[in-house]
Amino acid sequence: MAVDELDTRILRLLLEQPRTSVREYARILGVARGTLQARLDRLERNGVITGTAPVLSPAALGHPVLAFVHIEVTQGHLDDVGDALAAVPEIVEAFSITGGGDLLTRVVARDNAHLEDVIQKLISLPGVVRTRTEVALRERVPYRLLPLVESVGRAAGK
Repeated sequence: MAVDELDTRILRLLLEQPRTSVREYARILGVARGTLQARLDRLERNGVITGTAPVLSPAALGHPVLAFVHIEVTQGHLDDVGDALAAVPEIVEAFSITGGGDLLTRVVARDNAHLEDVIQKLISLPGVVRTRTEVALRERVPYRLLPLVESVGRAAGK
């Protein structure tokens, strides 16, 4: 979906001021509330805006250890393993990937011993051949989309 300059300004506001009302967004942008709501609805319908939930910190929830676990799966069992991963609460994301392994998961844990327990649980899943774990030491670039939104906006303005 192509986003125009107004869409970009809307997305920037949503990212910078997520708790502001639609009425206030419309005032800031100098557009009618109905126009803004129609744009928001279209951005949601087209999958640009995928949620409005708060961003939570696993560390603040008592899970400060972050690891990326690569999982190699027996051929033909990718969907089964993917479904089983969804039942493990410490897995916060999982992706099918190319390269070394079949799945890449983002795993959070209370400590290294807990991480080992989670990995052992993953290894025991039917269809899992092996895992490879990389523990994150420090976040260098936090998850962000504003630079991408600004880049798309600049391209739309040309």
